[in-house]
This record gives sequence, structure tokens and C-alpha cells, in this order.
Amino acid sequence: METRCQYKERDLSMLDLTKERCPMALLLAKRAAESLSPGDALAILIIDTGARQDIPRYFSSTRNFSLNTLEDSPHRLLITVTKRL
Repeated sequence: METRCQYKERDLSMLDLTKERCPMALLLAKRAAESLSPGDALAILIIDTGARQDIPRYFSSTRNFSLNTLEDSPHRLLITVTKRL
């Protein structure tokens, strides 16, 4: 489910993957991030253990996106993914 949120005074899309498990969570995150325009960011909320590992690993390994962790608690992970110019 995609909604809107504020981060660093920017309005960005929020992808809530709390009801999704890997590999579906990773596929949905990839699809949403690929639809971004260069310079746009997407916040992604994750709770599944596998997705908490796989999604940041995927975005860290590609040159097309930069990754920023906003919250990393035992129960949830909130990251932003920005499409590089």
C-alpha cells in the first residue's frame, strides 16, 4: 500500500510492506522504486525478517539507488530509497 509522508521537508511516497513477506515484499519494493523519477525518493516500511535483510541488500548493491535507514528497531525497518540522477 502506497501513501505519502514527510521526510526532510520533502513529500515522498511511502510503501507499506508490513503485510508482505519475501519474496513478494522485495518484488513490490523493486517495482515501486523503478517507477521513481531520477532524484525522487520512496520510503519503505518493512517488518518481515527476510525482507528486512533482502531489500536493503538489493538497493545497496545497485548503482541506480541510494539507501538511507530512518529507523531500525527489532520490530520494524524504515528506509528511504532515492533514484540516482
